[in-house]
Amino acid sequence: MTTLYTSDHEWLRIEGDVATIGITDYAQSQLGDVVFVELPKVGRSLKKAEAAAVVESVKAASDVYAPITGEVVEVNDTLVAEPALVNSDAAGKAWFFKMKISDKSELGGLMDEAAYAAHTA
Repeated sequence: MTTLYTSDHEWLRIEGDVATIGITDYAQSQLGDVVFVELPKVGRSLKKAEAAAVVESVKAASDVYAPITGEVVEVNDTLVAEPALVNSDAAGKAWFFKMKISDKSELGGLMDEAAYAAHTA
């Protein structure tokens, strides 16, 4: 399993040809208390950099972008009922959606953990 990061503060956990996507701990800390999450529909095709989900906090609303091109195969319905999970476990249980990867070459433009840490420093 490989974890990669975007400059927009999404993480991707790659397992085979499926990527699980969420927002980073850094992103949730910038947002503050998350009060609402809107997820994409299963079966939706997303292009890289397309707005896929919405996360709203007491401070702001932000889009969550598709870090790669693919099809949504699963969403985390728990977040709809418990949006605060993003604040308590952004890198774990608070994943947003899973995508079937269309073009693995797009993964090459993403950051590993060290590069992401440098990006947010």
